[in-house]
Parts: sequence; C-alpha cells; structure tokens
Amino acid sequence: MKDVRSRIVKRAVQEIKDGMNVNLGIGLPTLVANEIPTDYNVLLQSENGLLGIGPYPISGMEDPDLINAGKETVTAVPGASYFDSAESFAMIRGGHINLAILGGMEVSVNGDLANWMIPEKMVKGMGGAMDLVNGAKKIVVIMEHVNKHGESKLKNECKLPLTGRKVVDRLITDLAVFDFTPEGMVLVETQKGVTIDEIRAKTDASFTVNIKKENYEFGQNSIQEITKLLIK
Repeated sequence: MKDVRSRIVKRAVQEIKDGMNVNLGIGLPTLVANEIPTDYNVLLQSENGLLGIGPYPISGMEDPDLINAGKETVTAVPGASYFDSAESFAMIRGGHINLAILGGMEVSVNGDLANWMIPEKMVKGMGGAMDLVNGAKKIVVIMEHVNKHGESKLKNECKLPLTGRKVVDRLITDLAVFDFTPEGMVLVETQKGVTIDEIRAKTDASFTVNIKKENYEFGQNSIQEITKLLIK
C-alpha cells in the first residue's frame, strides 16, 4: 500500500512547475508537499487561510495552531501569509490558484469527479472541493485505480454524489495517467511495469490510447503493442 501511494505522489509532483500557486486536497494529495523540489518557488494554499505551506513538521516540533484544511499540523515557509476563509476562497474563485491536486472516490469518462461523500456515512460538508474544481486553472486528481473491493474507480458514469461535472483535466493512479478531452478519456502514460491490457481489465470507463514516445519510460508496453492499439 505504501509503495502504491508513493508511486502516485511521485508522479503527481511532476505536475507542479516553478512559480505556481497550488492547492493540495485532503488525504493523499497532502503527501505531495514533501516531494516538491527545494529549489522551486511554489506557494501551497489552504482553504482555511494559509498561503505558503511547508513540509510536515518534524516529530516534536508541531505547532497545534498551524494546521491545513484537513486539521493536520503543517509548517509555513518564509514569507507565508495568513488570512481569513473569505479571502482564501476569493483567491480560489478569482482564478489565482494555478493547480489543484485533489483526491477522488470516482472519476467518470467525461471528467466528472466524486470525492466528498459516501451515502449513509456522516460528513461535515464538502469543504472547498466544489470551489476548487471550478476556480483552479488546472485540476489533477490522484487516487488508487481500484477500491478496497478490487472494483474500478474509473466509471462510465459516477455513482457517488458529484463534486463537479467535466472538471478533471488529468487523472493519476497507481496504474496510469489519463487526460480528459472533448473526445473523451485518453490514456497518455502507464506506470512502470504496467501493461495496457492490465489497465483495460481494471478500468470500467471507456478510453482511447495516445501514449507519446517520451512517455514510454513510465511503462513496459512495447512500441509494437502501442502501435497495434492506436491502429484499432
């Protein structure tokens, strides 16, 4: 399980570019903070009012008053800024967040996202997810490809309550990377050691394949296999 999460996080950090303002969702996305290159000038934003989140604190050095939106203790980088939630959501709604990396429960072939509620389980609310999927300039969702029952989390249609429709730009799982286009869901990368046939077997959603040459290193699909699939 740890290796699976690490694989997802290490691929997700590649979406972050120097100079970005980035929001990391609750759960798995928060692990991305520790992987951002130290020479990058990146500001991490939290809906509860902090711009400039640093890595998780060293054990024994936690500040209980310094938390992220998931109520986890965090650190702040030099020059960090604190503000109220109204100003925080104004940043999001005003289009000032370059990238949001969010967790997911289900993603559909159209880029619909469900990530906030399981029916009959008590939740306190959606938080900032609905604002983020509509306000951030790019939405990347990271999640495991299948749930604990081995069922695909990539659906032709989401069954869980939606966070937003057609909002996902890129999906990163432990098996693959997909982009969402007007033509549908497109497989653009495979994780190392994963074949396209394995991805198809574990994916309910329909998708096409467009793996570029520079992405071959993320998997072990032969050029012949990819060419055959593209011809289809």
